[in-house]
Amino acid sequence: MNYIAYNGGYKYQLKETYTVVIDIRPSQSIITDYIDLDMAGNLTIRKGYAWDGPSGPTIDTLNFMRGSLVHDALYQLMRDSHLDRAVHRDAADRTLQNICREDGMWSVRAWWVYQGVRLFANPATDPMSSRPVMKAPKGCES
Repeated sequence: MNYIAYNGGYKYQLKETYTVVIDIRPSQSIITDYIDLDMAGNLTIRKGYAWDGPSGPTIDTLNFMRGSLVHDALYQLMRDSHLDRAVHRDAADRTLQNICREDGMWSVRAWWVYQGVRLFANPATDPMSSRPVMKAPKGCES
């Protein structure tokens, strides 16, 4: 039987490749299907990357979108064991806060965003929290 395999839970899909320089510098370049991070801190997220936008009790405002994209990509690199979450998680969370501020978010809201991910987002860096691959149509799960 023909089937599709997919991951659910995403709201947004990047329509153009995006590159930004961040303060996270891995000891060797990371290259994945959708995310690259080189030793100089150049983070490239390729067209087609899907993410869920800002998480938690918040609204998806324009000054939160770019930060959520970069943060989700960095957390994915941690979930996939390309970045050590014990070493890089705080820097990823600060990157989110800084990008939100650059994009015009009020400093108090950006501080709350940072506090929220520090308090509640650690499980999202755990390799065990990867989204399961689902299959359709019904009956082709095995």
